[in-house]
Amino acid sequence: MEMPLLCIKDLKVEYKQNGEAISGVDGVSLSINKGESLGIIGESGSGKTSLAMAIMGLINKPNEVSGSLVFDGNDINTLDKKQLSRLRWKRIAIVFQNSLDILNPLLTIQEQIYEVLIRHCDFSKEQINKRIMDLLLKVGLTLDTARCFPHELSGGMRQRVLIAMALSCEPELLIVDEPTSSLDSLSKNEIIKLLSELYIENNFALLIISHELDTVLKLTSKVCVMYSGTIVERGSTSEVIVDPMHVYTKGLLKSSPAINPFGDMWGIPNERSRVGKLGCPFENRCTQSIEICKTKKPKLNYILPNREVSCHRGGIVTILRGTALSKSYKSKSRTIEACINCNIEIKSGEIVALIGESGSGKTTLASILSGILKSDQGEVLFEEVPVRGNNFTSRQEGVQMVLQDPFSAINEKLSVGEAISEPVKIMTKQSSDLLKADVQRVLKEVQLPSEDAFLNRKCYSLSGGQRQRVSLARSLMVKPKLLIADEISSMLDPSTQANILRLLKKLQNEKGFSMLYITHDLAVARKIADRVYVMAQGKIVEEGIASKVFLNPDHEYTRKLVGETENWYVLNNKG
Repeated sequence: MEMPLLCIKDLKVEYKQNGEAISGVDGVSLSINKGESLGIIGESGSGKTSLAMAIMGLINKPNEVSGSLVFDGNDINTLDKKQLSRLRWKRIAIVFQNSLDILNPLLTIQEQIYEVLIRHCDFSKEQINKRIMDLLLKVGLTLDTARCFPHELSGGMRQRVLIAMALSCEPELLIVDEPTSSLDSLSKNEIIKLLSELYIENNFALLIISHELDTVLKLTSKVCVMYSGTIVERGSTSEVIVDPMHVYTKGLLKSSPAINPFGDMWGIPNERSRVGKLGCPFENRCTQSIEICKTKKPKLNYILPNREVSCHRGGIVTILRGTALSKSYKSKSRTIEACINCNIEIKSGEIVALIGESGSGKTTLASILSGILKSDQGEVLFEEVPVRGNNFTSRQEGVQMVLQDPFSAINEKLSVGEAISEPVKIMTKQSSDLLKADVQRVLKEVQLPSEDAFLNRKCYSLSGGQRQRVSLARSLMVKPKLLIADEISSMLDPSTQANILRLLKKLQNEKGFSMLYITHDLAVARKIADRVYVMAQGKIVEEGIASKVFLNPDHEYTRKLVGETENWYVLNNKG
């Protein structure tokens, strides 16, 4: 079996500042084979650039690097300055992201590439000059560029110059740090195309470091996801981008306008306070953390062939699963099959849209999933425990349902405070002071007044939008892990509908509960859903990632629904 070109084991980078040790990389292990392309993605500060600097041997004292960095049989950490100098450019080269900072403002482009070649290659002056011209043409620049100074070039042109310099000595490994982050869309696409062509033509190993997921998707076959100096997920780039298995990776995807073209942009929830350094580094931002996450650091383990995740729960958990669910209603004259062998699952922290025409069986299926309605056959599991009646709707951190009609969903004779606190009073013996404080908290979360005057208002005096927010607050009081929202915006005016939906999505992102959103409105589903199930005549006829279902549906019924939505959009947006 061929040895990897680069093999990293338990790499740690510590920066020494003011007598303190700050971790940049914390126990990373990975390998890159000859001719392979690997992407490293993560937020700023996740350790991506520190990893690249360690590979290049550019982290100097008093900062410390430990672990092994073996390149073609030689440990980079054990090399002296001369050996490192021979390794850089000639065998490993890097393209940094800040071209104006990297390029010497006092030297022409020709002089800067010449300096690399004369230092690292055994070429004559004539050979070097010819090599410079060949490199400029290869990266799509004119020969006149050689006489230019860096400030005379655009950002995209300077990036091409850096690529030319990096390729000048024909390295076996090319590291590219944020190749497109500061470029306009046209220059960005040109750089991606250039790197792809050069990679195929020269057959070097390619390490792409970026927070731009679409760039990594286009340029790499494998990807590592980094957070707080550690790798939290690793696998095939296309598989990780389409089906993330770590909560952090999923948050990155939701934050990317290129990967998530339909929905609103929601970043990963801000860090909560975290005492000490024990446990999972992502625990204080994770929406599915459990007690062990606070005290024990998880290991990167295989959960599927060629797929690794660092998570005590084995990655994103399935919060609810319905299998082979069927339900029929009988009358004297006929039998109505409302649900026919339906299978559905909802993962932690995701929004699943259940779409279809009125009468397709959506509400029946939702009622079965919540335990309100008993199915004729099949099983529903909530966190792997069977749903029986109200065993999960009558407890905290269970399942809650927000119904379509806000006027019939709440007893209008109750005050706002009574309506919101009612579920908690039934489930717990919480003191009245704490209960009132919780009511005021959720009122603020749903953007309603929290003063006594509003708490004492009778529900019949509220508008439809206010009642729907009160219904939502009532559900949030018991901190559900799954919220089932059944056509909750269909009776509202467009402005109120938009406010309710954006509020609901904001709360879902912050609190991390899962949501089943039932609607016949494809435009709404497309805006908020991660995944989609399509129902027709009691059957689930299609399911998948929202972008796939809406852009390229497989089933004829889905194509009809999507087509009608698109026709409406075109008709109302002429000119």
